[in-house]
Amino acid sequence: MAKFQSTKVIELGSCAFRQPHADSHCKYIHGYRLKAKFWFSGSELDKNNWVVDFGSLKALKAKLQLHFDHTTVLAGDDPFIDKFKELHDAGVCNLRVMEGGVGIEKFAEFCFMVANIHVKETTNDRCHVDRVEVWEHEDNSATYTNQQVQTMIFKEPETSVDVDKFVAAEACDTQPNPQDFKKEKPAPAPNPEAAPVGNKVSSGISDPFAGTSWSASNGDSLRNG
Repeated sequence: MAKFQSTKVIELGSCAFRQPHADSHCKYIHGYRLKAKFWFSGSELDKNNWVVDFGSLKALKAKLQLHFDHTTVLAGDDPFIDKFKELHDAGVCNLRVMEGGVGIEKFAEFCFMVANIHVKETTNDRCHVDRVEVWEHEDNSATYTNQQVQTMIFKEPETSVDVDKFVAAEACDTQPNPQDFKKEKPAPAPNPEAAPVGNKVSSGISDPFAGTSWSASNGDSLRNG
């Protein structure tokens, strides 16, 4: 059975972070204009013959920019985290804390988790995210891929996650684990035409911006949203 796929590039915003255990200048606070590319997949299309309605991704963009745009993102084990919390309380920085660590690899993982939840909910489990690639500039990027999530989407969708509660956590508190916000819901009937599930893989891409756009249009549900 053929599997359809579409892609979208989303600006995450200007973000500052540091690697607290690095021996290089990466230990200093520095910033990048982050950008992410998302691969959306499904075994069937919607009534408009789309994998994902790009207009429906405006809410996803808002959730991600809440975390990354004009923020300072620190690892949960940063030894100076208390000082940054003081700066946050003083209005000097807008702090986010990621327990699993920072960097474009971890940012790609975070974007994957948030986007996969969003797409599953807005398409009633018809679609999922195959992978996410995050750039810190045109020369550096990292990709997070987890095709095993297809098992949860197509065969065992027993729970969903309150995405708003997950992303819009207290500003300087540790970013929660989405598992903490699972809410039970009846499992839908299995999809007999589900895409086969593979192992976790990672691969390169061609031109990352080919066939994508971010041109705003005046509609709540437009393909070029």
